[in-house]
Amino acid sequence: MIIYSVTVAIDESIHQEWLDWMKEDHIPKVMETGYFHEYRMMRVISHQNQDQDISYNIQYECESMAKLHQYQVQKAPELQKEHSDKYEGKFAAFRTLLEKV
Repeated sequence: MIIYSVTVAIDESIHQEWLDWMKEDHIPKVMETGYFHEYRMMRVISHQNQDQDISYNIQYECESMAKLHQYQVQKAPELQKEHSDKYEGKFAAFRTLLEKV
C-alpha cells in the first residue's frame, strides 16, 4: 500500500475558506479520479505557534506505485494547478511517498 502524503501550510487569513474548499471540492475531485481508495485529513499540531501558518496533512491511499504514477501524470497537474491558482502566495506544500508495512 502506497500513501501519497501532502502537507500544506496555509495562511491563517484564508484558513477556514481553504479548509472548506478542500473538504467540499478538492479532496472529492482527487477521490473521484479512482486512483485512491481512502484518505485521511489531519491538522498538524506539533510546533504550532500563533504567528505561523496552520498546517494540514492529507494522506491518500493507493494500491501501487504504478497507479500513483498514473495519477501524477494524468490527473495531478490539473488539480495542483487549480489549488495553486486559487491560493497563490497563501500556502506552501510538500509531498511525501510512504509505504505501509
